[in-house]
This record gives sequence, structure tokens and C-alpha cells, in this order.
Amino acid sequence: MKKLVILFIFVISLSACAQQEKNTKPTATSKASKIDKIEKSEAEWRAELTEFEYYVLREKGTERAFTGALLSNKQEGTYVCAACSLPLFESNTKFKSGTGWPSFYQPINDVNVAEEDDRSYGMVRTEVLCARCDGHLGHVFPDGPRPTGLRYCINSASLKFEKALAEK
Repeated sequence: MKKLVILFIFVISLSACAQQEKNTKPTATSKASKIDKIEKSEAEWRAELTEFEYYVLREKGTERAFTGALLSNKQEGTYVCAACSLPLFESNTKFKSGTGWPSFYQPINDVNVAEEDDRSYGMVRTEVLCARCDGHLGHVFPDGPRPTGLRYCINSASLKFEKALAEK
């Protein structure tokens, strides 16, 4: 009888855990799982990317502040991943943050950009990644403008810009 009670409690607790998982907000990992991943060897990435793009996207490097080619870009269009061309940010969400890197207040959607904890350099930050190729893009901070209050601080080297098509 005692074993039956223990088994019953175990089953109830498993059921409660499963129900709790259904009610939680999706994590970056679960959001990213909706994207078909691109997996390549490091040799393949090295062959496709410039040395600096490889450093930023694959080795989680960063460009020096105020040196990125896309920092002052004001054209209308879409910022895509430099490694796999996945659309990441729209130009209408870009803003001048004064930090020295292109900054956006929201990604193009909740699926294309993934986030992970970054505990490097003795601090806790949120790293931003391309959800398709896992390329390092930059970091997101809670000090951006409305409507999100977020600042996606992104390396120019991790992005390519596609101009908007002229309207007919």
C-alpha cells in the first residue's frame, strides 16, 4: 500500500510538471527550434566568411565602437545575417544609441533571433544569436527606447544590408 501511495504521488507530480511546462513562456531555445538550422564545419565557415566576419560570428568577437560599416546607415531595408542571410532587423527599428554599434529596439520577429546568457568578462549579459546558423550578433540590453525598452547592440560585421525595393 505504501508503494502504491508513493507511485501515485510520483505520477501526480509528473503531471503537475508537465502542466507547468505548457504554461511557461517559450525559451529562446524553443523559439529557435522553429528555424531549420544550418550546420557547417568550422572549415566551411572560414571559407565562406571574411576573417573578421568569422571572428565576430563564429568566435563571438566584437568590432571596435564607431568602426562598423552599418553604424550610420539610414537607408530603408532589412538587416540580414552575414553568414546565412536570415532576416534579422528592419531599418525602421534602428535608432542612434550613441554606443558605437548599430542598435535596434526589436528583431524582425521572435523566431529569427535567439538569446543566451553570456557570463564572460565577469558580468552577466544576454547574447544575441542568429537562430539559423548560431552566429554571434551582439547583445541585448534593457535600456532602449519605446515601445520595447530594449537595445539590440549588434556588430556590423555580423550583418548585411538589403535595400528595400522601390515602390512602383
